[in-house]
Amino acid sequence: MAQSSNPSLNSPSRAYCRSLLPIRPIGPIRPIRPLRPHSTGCRHSYNQRVPKKTALFSCVECGAQSPKWIGRCPECNAWNSYAEEERAESPRANALSVAGGPMPISAIEADVAPRISTELPSLDRVLGGGLVIGAVTLVGGEPGVGKSTLLLQAAQQLAQHGPVLYVSGEESPRQIALRARRLGTTSDEIRIFTETSVEKIIAAIEKLHPVAAIIDSIQTVHTVTNDSTPGSVGQVRDSAGSLMAAAKRLSIPIFLIGHITKEGTIAGPKSLEHIVDTVLYFEGEKFQNYRVVRAYKNRFGPVNEVAIFEMHDDGLEEVPNPSAALISQRSAAPGSAIVAALEGTRPLLIEMQALVSTTHFPSPRRMAMGIDSNRVTLLLAVLERKGGGNFAQHDVYVNIAGGLAIDEPALDLGIVAAVLSSQRNRALPFDVAIFGEVGLLGEIRSVSQADLRAREAAALGFRRVILPQANAAEIRADIEVLPVRKLEEFTGIAFTT
Repeated sequence: MAQSSNPSLNSPSRAYCRSLLPIRPIGPIRPIRPLRPHSTGCRHSYNQRVPKKTALFSCVECGAQSPKWIGRCPECNAWNSYAEEERAESPRANALSVAGGPMPISAIEADVAPRISTELPSLDRVLGGGLVIGAVTLVGGEPGVGKSTLLLQAAQQLAQHGPVLYVSGEESPRQIALRARRLGTTSDEIRIFTETSVEKIIAAIEKLHPVAAIIDSIQTVHTVTNDSTPGSVGQVRDSAGSLMAAAKRLSIPIFLIGHITKEGTIAGPKSLEHIVDTVLYFEGEKFQNYRVVRAYKNRFGPVNEVAIFEMHDDGLEEVPNPSAALISQRSAAPGSAIVAALEGTRPLLIEMQALVSTTHFPSPRRMAMGIDSNRVTLLLAVLERKGGGNFAQHDVYVNIAGGLAIDEPALDLGIVAAVLSSQRNRALPFDVAIFGEVGLLGEIRSVSQADLRAREAAALGFRRVILPQANAAEIRADIEVLPVRKLEEFTGIAFTT
């Protein structure tokens, strides 16, 4: 190469820079053709779309989805509610879609088939009068509280009308048979099927066509339409949807047993409770005898209806008179008050217990069992303002005897009576029942079904009832009525009658 006359261009640095210039290609670069698949032995062609597996995070409360984990759901504002799930991006057909367009509601034939009785009167009342054909009922509760026991006893009664399919994904047939012999539920019409595949369960239901089917539990089954593990958010949702569609199509009632989380809600997405027709919660401490079955959702009957059972060695036994059983061991000591509560359509007399003691801590303790602790704190503040005493140096403990959990405004007056009785060390009259709501201004507000509560108290031997002034005109029961309008009036009547 010829040297330039300019010395600066012939310097070593210039030569180095010229060496860094891109080299021009000699000719055009031809693209490499992709290899063609063999004519045989290839499952997919290039024209077919292969479903791509994607990881999603779904909110278990509202069902909102996000491609990444979020600490707080932007839709329902729930914290730590996102769970990971994997699904294939493939469209799914609607299982409940029917041929034809919209039609008037008057032209649709209503289902007039009678309900199926479980032969357990309390359970039938909670269900709204019995099982509805094609209904899906979700039963949730703490481990060991008696969910499987109750449904196995119901299966024994339903077996009088035909076969009952009991599907278990947690226990072996031998384990179920051992429990069935202990409970006396050994009917030949109860068919045990240990399976976790939803498709095989539906096939067994179609072949057997039972009176009812019991799935124990929804967190252990899985469907092929979802690749996630059993118990995940997507798997529980899709499995419940497939079973719900099968129940409607085959007109067979299905029970789903559901586990609950440490927060007390049924494990899985919140949409699970929206899919089913009825949601029953099994409440009660494992070390207490009484169990409460409460309806939180019912498309075919009233909600908040309750059934009370007592646990024995040979199973659950219905309590015919819950009020008498709950107050059978009532105490005449200070700190006890009998409250007329209402659970659904059933009146209940319960014993409200309170203990007020001198605190040994800088901050006094407030503890409540069976009722809302915030409600107790609120009532203590009202008592201090309205001259009911000073609790700044006292610990306050409130409990509903029997292990029940009741959330009703009518309990307010009973809580106040029990706390004042313990603080003053004076027992309430033994023949007095109490109910009423306490407002922040110290007024006693009216409650619903006052006459029904008073009748229950009169039936169990109570001669007097303290209630709100606004409910006094409703009472038709054979009982003496002591109406009160303000908290000051109540404190004067309760300890002088």
